[in-house]
Amino acid sequence: MKNLTLIIGAVYGLVSVILGAFGAHALKKVLSVDKLQSFETGVKYQMYSALFLLIVGYILKFETPSEKWISILMIAGTFLFSVSIYLLAFSEVAAIPTKAIGPITPIGGLLMIISWAMLIFYFVKAKF
Repeated sequence: MKNLTLIIGAVYGLVSVILGAFGAHALKKVLSVDKLQSFETGVKYQMYSALFLLIVGYILKFETPSEKWISILMIAGTFLFSVSIYLLAFSEVAAIPTKAIGPITPIGGLLMIISWAMLIFYFVKAKF
């Protein structure tokens, strides 16, 4: 799980830089200002999660189920949150149904919040 966390953290970081550059240059002509800001929010949170996963990958030993769930929830939450935002940003251009995708964003965000809360609990329990 440790290696998977580090690999996914690095992939999330790489993809967020690529998408950020793509958004800053190519998407200005395609998306409205509001949709572009939404896209950038997805990129920003994906990068935050990439850094979270890289740090957690080095800090945690992944010996307990809760340590594994900290990583799993952040990986899944980031994917649901950011990808749904990317799809919503392109909803007008690509005729993507927002009713099906819209509810996914807060679910992803909730998983990310739970992951952060579990990390706080881990630190409190470890008595740093």
